[in-house]
Amino acid sequence: MASIPHTQKGVIIEKTGGIEVLQHKTDLPVAALVEGQILVKNDYIGVNFIDTYFRTGLYTAPQFPYILGREAEGTIVKTGGGELYGLKEGDRVVWMADGAYAEYSAVPAAKAVKIPEGIPPKVAAAALLQGLTALTLVREAHHVEKGDWVLVHAAAGGTGLWLVKLLHSIGANTIGTASTQEKVDLALKAGATHVINYSHEDVKQKVSELTGGKGVIAVFDGVGKSTFDLSLDVLARKGSMVSFGNASGAVPPFNILRLSAKNARLLRPTVLNYTNTREELEKYSNELFDIIIKNGLDARIHEVYPLSEVARAHEDLEGRKTTGKLLLDPSK
Repeated sequence: MASIPHTQKGVIIEKTGGIEVLQHKTDLPVAALVEGQILVKNDYIGVNFIDTYFRTGLYTAPQFPYILGREAEGTIVKTGGGELYGLKEGDRVVWMADGAYAEYSAVPAAKAVKIPEGIPPKVAAAALLQGLTALTLVREAHHVEKGDWVLVHAAAGGTGLWLVKLLHSIGANTIGTASTQEKVDLALKAGATHVINYSHEDVKQKVSELTGGKGVIAVFDGVGKSTFDLSLDVLARKGSMVSFGNASGAVPPFNILRLSAKNARLLRPTVLNYTNTREELEKYSNELFDIIIKNGLDARIHEVYPLSEVARAHEDLEGRKTTGKLLLDPSK
């Protein structure tokens, strides 16, 4: 194993704001390990909307300076002792925790899983957070069954594509929404039954036509503020409105009595609370990897950006310029 440097490249924020607050550093200290941690040399880092939420201040950073990023894949180069869940130096792992935008990350072993041999490089980092989000949503937020009619907003986005693929494997009738013909085609290729181009089609009217006026039994909405009312409108009686993201901004407070019109359920889940225990993380990670290997699911990667160009990655993600997953290469 190569020697571990004292300093490293990484991206920090010292205050909240736009992309201008992202600072690419070349002299950040490599963290010392405590018991129960592993030191991972990151090969690829996932970019997610949650990173932009911490950057803008929508979510509160635990301290400043703060290293952004919630997931990465790489190799364990050192262990801190204690309970390591069978992980050891040299293992190739993927993990979800704080501090991913760096060459090296000190990670709780409880939040890392070994990558199966059948998973090629980049795929685990491209799949873990968004794939587990999608998997836990269709298993726990609303348990989707074969034949169900469901709506997925931003169906060509990172989590949206995973939802479409998993719903297709279940046998659901999936209606997606997208803003361009390219994104419509991508969602259809991933397995959506119908995709509505909301730039010129009326989503509410089209959903009503497709479902015979009944609406959908579940809406998976990662967009947030701009689609929340529409999502409630297209929901069927006894349906589930699953709001799991804030891409267009946080959903404002609303009157809970609105749910009684359809006996609707409203959830605001996070993947971290569905995979909070070691048992849950292993269960869902193993299931996700099995699905990828057995079904040949493609973890669509939009682009691998140099870590030094993290501002461009955030700008592209927030500007709806992307389809699939954005990754960072910490070596560049």
